[in-house]
Amino acid sequence: MLLVSSAFAQFQFFDQMFGGQQEQQPQNTASDSQWFRHNWENAHCDKYLCPGTLSCVHFPHHCPCAFPETEDKIELGDGSMLCASKGGYREGETLRKIELARKGLL
Repeated sequence: MLLVSSAFAQFQFFDQMFGGQQEQQPQNTASDSQWFRHNWENAHCDKYLCPGTLSCVHFPHHCPCAFPETEDKIELGDGSMLCASKGGYREGETLRKIELARKGLL
């Protein structure tokens, strides 16, 4: 019995000493905009750098949505674009609602 408890204490010591079964948790991204600014400043683009995705495109209205699975892209007549959550009802429902809102009908 003494031998077993001695061996157990020895293994506990090594577990604590070398961090046995304690995995390092990944660090959260900083809560400020430093990470984004760093990537923005280091992005190479000789055209237009999209502010939401850091994609390099020819024109602002060519920017992709960050989450195309859940967002619809709407190109506005002034050469800009926006991304809005998909309506979830029918194809094109989001675009229709935005157009109605722009006309003051919604």
